[in-house]
Amino acid sequence: MKTHTIVALSALALAGCGQVHPGHVGIKVNQFGSSAGVSNDALGVGTYFTPYGTAIYEYPVYTNTYTYSSSTTEGSTNDEAFNFQDKNGLGLSADIAVSYSVSTQLAPKLFQKYRIDAAGIIAGPLRNAIRNALVNRAAVLGVEEIYGPKKQELLNQVQNDVTAYFAPYGLNVEKLFWAGNVRVPEVVLTQINNKIANEQHALAAQAQVATVQAEAQQRIAQAEGEAKAIQVQGDTLRSNPEVLRLRAIEKWDGKLPQVMSGATPFVQIEK
Repeated sequence: MKTHTIVALSALALAGCGQVHPGHVGIKVNQFGSSAGVSNDALGVGTYFTPYGTAIYEYPVYTNTYTYSSSTTEGSTNDEAFNFQDKNGLGLSADIAVSYSVSTQLAPKLFQKYRIDAAGIIAGPLRNAIRNALVNRAAVLGVEEIYGPKKQELLNQVQNDVTAYFAPYGLNVEKLFWAGNVRVPEVVLTQINNKIANEQHALAAQAQVATVQAEAQQRIAQAEGEAKAIQVQGDTLRSNPEVLRLRAIEKWDGKLPQVMSGATPFVQIEK
């Protein structure tokens, strides 16, 4: 009898206990009595007595990553992709991943704000905040900017907005990631790709023209240099004819031609 009593009491005790697992912080909530409400003190890892009407909620204090995706194999089985528009009202869509954690000290405040567990915050408040920031920030950009050079800048702005919003409540939004390309209507994407191809061809043509011009300028400079050298040489010979005579003597092999008419080369007969 005593054994059965001990077992029953042990089972009852275990049934009245809650646990905070490693890597988490606990928030104790009492639904009855004068102490009803959310405890202001966060609970560390361990097992706690939770009488009837008392529950412990857990938030992760380590970094978690969740992907809001149109795929049923990531995140939720529902389509959680973000839909937004550019400044011209063109409909766009994207998958975004978020890395987050919860501050140990502010965890009770986070629960007091939303009254839901971590999964509920991810599916509700966090997703809504990302969507609102994305819609607002993308509304001032064109599709070519969103798809191209300002894609990362856009996401950085969204991250800053969301981080600032949740900081007072202890939800640390550490990083947002594009989980794929921004989805653009096919006809618009074709136009963007064609424009990029045309710009690349134009740049290649400009580079070729620049190369041809550089080569032409090099040839001109070389020709001008040679002409200048010839001019300097001619001026020197005209001002000093003996130079020409000296060069002829240097090149002479010492043999007189077999047939000569007129004066002997390099020989001057003084009278």
